[in-house]
Amino acid sequence: MAPEEKGSTGNRIPISFSEADDETNSGAPPEGSATPSDSDADWEVTFDEDSDEDETESEVAVDGSGSPTGPADGSLGEAAARAGGPELAELLATRAEMKRLEGEVKELRESVARRQADFENYRKRMDRERSDTYNRVVADIAAKLLPVLDNLKRALETEASVEASESDEFRHFLSGVDLIYKQLTGVLDALGVKPVLAEGEQFDPHLHEAVVTEPTDEYEPDTVMQEIVRGFRLGDKLIRPALVKVAVKK
Repeated sequence: MAPEEKGSTGNRIPISFSEADDETNSGAPPEGSATPSDSDADWEVTFDEDSDEDETESEVAVDGSGSPTGPADGSLGEAAARAGGPELAELLATRAEMKRLEGEVKELRESVARRQADFENYRKRMDRERSDTYNRVVADIAAKLLPVLDNLKRALETEASVEASESDEFRHFLSGVDLIYKQLTGVLDALGVKPVLAEGEQFDPHLHEAVVTEPTDEYEPDTVMQEIVRGFRLGDKLIRPALVKVAVKK
C-alpha cells in the first residue's frame, strides 16, 4: 500500500517495479495478493522529511541576527506551540519584558536629570538671594555707623592741633578715641566695607561726588584734589560716594 500523502510536498524518491523484475522473482505471487496492472506498473513512494520544518518556518519570523521575534501572523501561542513550545514562548515574553523595563529606565533617568537640574537652579537661586540679603543688611548697618566714624575722625583731626598744649590725661583720652576709631574701621573692613579711593584718582561720577571745583595747573583736569568725606562700598554696591574737590582747567 502507498504511504499516505501529506499536505505539503517533500523530497520524492521514485521506486519502480517493472515486469522484468517480476520475471526474476522465483515463484508466483501469493494468493490473495493484489497484482499490479499495466497502468500501475510504476509505483512511487514519497518522503516528506521537511514538511514539519517548512510549516514551522512559515509560522515563525526571525530578525536580522537570526533570533526569533514572533510569529509572522501575530499568533504568539500558535507559533510557540509549533516552533519551540514553552521555551520559545518564555524567550519572547522575556524579550518583551526587557524592552518594557528599558523604556521605564530611560524615563526614570530623564526624570532624575530634570529633578537634578531643578535642584541645582534652586540652590543657585537660594545662594544668590542669601548673598543679596547679607549685603543689604551689612550695607544698612554700615550706612548707620559711617556718621559715627566721621565724627570720631573729625574729633581726632581737631584735637591733634592742640594735643601738645594739653595735659597727659587729655592725650591718653585722645589715644582711647583713636583706638575706638581704628577698631570700628577694622569691624567694617571685616564685613567687607572698603573705602573708596579718591585723592589723586580720576573723577568718577559713579564713585565720587564733586562738592568743590578749583582751577589749577598742578593737577590734570577732572582729577580729585582732596577728599572731604570718605566714601565706602561693599563689593560692587556703593554705600556712600566720596565727597571730593575736583581740579578743573585754569
